[in-house]
Amino acid sequence: RHSMLPQARERAQAVNNRGALFPWRTINGEEASAYYAAGTAQYHINADIMYALRKYVEITDDKSLLYDEGAEMLVETARLWEDLGFYSERRGGKFCIHGVTGPDEYNTVVNNNTYTNLMARENLWFAAETVRDLHANYPDLYATLVHRTQFEMSEADAWQKAADNMYIPHDEESGINPQDDAFLDREVWNLKQIPRSKFPLLLNYHPLVIYRHQVIKQADVVLAMFLLGHEFSFEQKKANFDYYDPLTTGDSSLSACIQSIVANEIGNTESALRYARYAMLMDLADVGGNVKDGCHIASMGGTWMVAVYGFAGMRDHGGELSFTPNLPETLTRLTFALQIGISRLQVTLTQERVTYRLEGRLPMTIRHCNKALELKPNAEQTVELSNGQCAI
Repeated sequence: RHSMLPQARERAQAVNNRGALFPWRTINGEEASAYYAAGTAQYHINADIMYALRKYVEITDDKSLLYDEGAEMLVETARLWEDLGFYSERRGGKFCIHGVTGPDEYNTVVNNNTYTNLMARENLWFAAETVRDLHANYPDLYATLVHRTQFEMSEADAWQKAADNMYIPHDEESGINPQDDAFLDREVWNLKQIPRSKFPLLLNYHPLVIYRHQVIKQADVVLAMFLLGHEFSFEQKKANFDYYDPLTTGDSSLSACIQSIVANEIGNTESALRYARYAMLMDLADVGGNVKDGCHIASMGGTWMVAVYGFAGMRDHGGELSFTPNLPETLTRLTFALQIGISRLQVTLTQERVTYRLEGRLPMTIRHCNKALELKPNAEQTVELSNGQCAI
């Protein structure tokens, strides 16, 4: 991604923004999307990349990547967000982001996409935190960053202010987070009345027809609830999932895995299993009828995520690993390994117990069912479960 930063800077200039705008689709770093509304307008790509950077740094402790290439990308992506948004008097002075497309490509060029605003806020906070850390503790690296980007510390204050005042859509009456400002005002499209031969919708209906309805191609708010789960209460997650699930078509292979993970988290085991099978069989059963064109690599990765983030309940917020298992009764055993820095953690789940085995030289603290668990190097620790879930 850092090697593509020059082209990302050029793309931002082409759409009259400061900073850098990473491509939605690319071969050589330049935007290759043929349809700007569902491509370039997905500004959230910037925040997604910086989210991945943060996760990588937290788990590997690779600060060299953060302070060199990472810091430069953070400066340029934060500049874009601060330039793209504005403080709206109609929203009580909150920082709003208009004219963007979220992960759901059936609702394009919208105002205040919940996912985008949440992820942009994380991007801005991360950028401000990183440059201040460099300034305070690594003056030589900070000087290099200033030389590369002409950064001024006043920019970090502007990023912090924008993030602290970010507008996050919420509907008091329904208790959900609207996908965007206008989403709840559109007509609900009853997907049960559409014959299967008409899916995917984008191949059978004009985009303008799709854009007039409450209909979703892939997880959007639901994706935000997975990536930024700490920002939502259990009640919010359940209300949002219950509202958006019937509106989601499954026209994207990227969606089922995320829906499965969140369904599992809120206790909707039936939906979690259904979506898990869908993700797993995408290529094995040629669900989309297009395996002849190549495998769905993201869906393959999503299937792994269903097992680890879904059924094993792993989360890694702030670099701290936690597990809240919820293994369906139809699964008798689940085993996987994780590389965490220089250590290797193997997790084995059954209906009766979970065993954590740490390999390496250093001890590690994780959280199991919301309780701290100290793991010693080259040793196992077993905790009892009740029907694949945390024992009461």
